[in-house]
Amino acid sequence: MSTALVTGASDGIGLEFSKILASRGYDLILVARREAVLKEISATLVAEHGVKCTVISSDLSKPKAAQALFKTTQKEGLQVDFLINNAGLLHNGFFTQLDLGAQENMMTVNMLALTSLTHLFANDMASRQRGHILNVASLAAWMPIPNQNIYAATKAFVLSFTQALHNELKAAGTGVTVTALCPGYTATKMMDNPQQGAKLAIPDGMMQSAADVAEQGINACLKGKATWIPGFANRFTAAITHLFSKMALARLAGSFYRKNLSQFSSQ
Repeated sequence: MSTALVTGASDGIGLEFSKILASRGYDLILVARREAVLKEISATLVAEHGVKCTVISSDLSKPKAAQALFKTTQKEGLQVDFLINNAGLLHNGFFTQLDLGAQENMMTVNMLALTSLTHLFANDMASRQRGHILNVASLAAWMPIPNQNIYAATKAFVLSFTQALHNELKAAGTGVTVTALCPGYTATKMMDNPQQGAKLAIPDGMMQSAADVAEQGINACLKGKATWIPGFANRFTAAITHLFSKMALARLAGSFYRKNLSQFSSQ
């Protein structure tokens, strides 16, 4: 029986990853901040699929949280065969107006924690000559996005890091596959969350379901893909970014985002 660890497993794409993997017979390690929610999800997945679920509450924005999470799995004797680095934070708005601490937390979760977990588990997997790691980047990784600049930059890091690491691990014959998943607009809480600054209004027709994104990401990673962009429209968008200069893309994206950003009524 293989075991998968999913960060950010309490809702959105992370929850869908967990459901799909459980339906495929994977035992699960569910990681997020909200322990009570994770326990409810765990009980449901165990009842529906007969898999084992371990719940670990962790705030990956805290110093050395990734290392503590890895140590917990080692202490509990949990062998991770499939790591999904899904946890991520998003903040919209003007850089100088957004809280600096919140932006630092976003960089910690989106980049530092992801990198640390990848390093720790990739070494563990390589010692067994097998394993899969799926790092959730974003379509935003392919272009600079004003008013979402830190988020887009963190996802650009994830994409570049993962693509390079994919080549390294393959060349070294580790038996470990690492894949960058780059979803576009996805129907999750991240699209409508007062804690992330301004709200980005996106037509429903541009949205993908979290379940579809998760399914495609898992399949791509198991097939050994270096990068996967779910949806033809998103793949087309990524392709055409190569036709424009970075500053031209920034002007286009900045105009679109400022037109569609609106403050939440609570702010």
